[in-house]
Amino acid sequence: MQRLFLYAVALAALGIGCSGAQAAPDEIQVYTEEMDDPGKFGLEMHVNYVLKGATAPTYPGEKPSQHVLQTTPEFSYGITPNLEAGLYLPVAFTPDGNSYLNGLRGRLKYIAPREPDSPYFWGMNVELGHSSVRVSESQSTLELRPILGYRNSDWLLAFNPILSTNLSRNVNGRPEFEPALKLTHRVGGEVHAGMEYYGSYGPLSRFVPSGERSHYLYGVADFEIKGVDINVGIGRGFENAGDKWVAKAIIALPFN
Repeated sequence: MQRLFLYAVALAALGIGCSGAQAAPDEIQVYTEEMDDPGKFGLEMHVNYVLKGATAPTYPGEKPSQHVLQTTPEFSYGITPNLEAGLYLPVAFTPDGNSYLNGLRGRLKYIAPREPDSPYFWGMNVELGHSSVRVSESQSTLELRPILGYRNSDWLLAFNPILSTNLSRNVNGRPEFEPALKLTHRVGGEVHAGMEYYGSYGPLSRFVPSGERSHYLYGVADFEIKGVDINVGIGRGFENAGDKWVAKAIIALPFN
């Protein structure tokens, strides 16, 4: 796994090293095999704060992201051992003291059956959403998120080669490639630390030149406090990233 770690970091570095800037979304997460049990509800709170970001809109109606706090509760429900449904309600708090509901998104997540001792997993997440013009030039979107990964007691490697499509008529509807990668290692007890990478490469049919792509690299930690799973991270945006510094957290709250 040490070689795998170095290889994944090198891939991220090559992409970063390589302007319409790409801002950080309200949900900053790489999907893994984790699922709600059948008949059980789940609640995750996504909290992101733009420490240094865009101060001017890039299209009419957009709200600049500088010092915006985004809180997105994600409600989920286990339908079967391999199928889970989810609902997102993104809310933004702006520096002028206003708050906005920025849309509604629903998803279905499938994780393929596997042997109990197998470290490998794969699946698919399908998400359909409506977003406010404050955060997206396209009000309707469809996202296909394959889920590929490996997990043992010490290592987690997860890769989401995401395809995102705009469904609004006023925006180009070509599928865009937005890869996400997570790699963590157990550093002590049940604390895991590592990195998450998020990129935007343009249309799948023809990637934009490397100098026009956007990249985010986060240092992250995953741990548990009194039964509450927590992911925290600090991210740096490179090149065409709309936000230069972003703090994020995901808190899995007890629901039942």
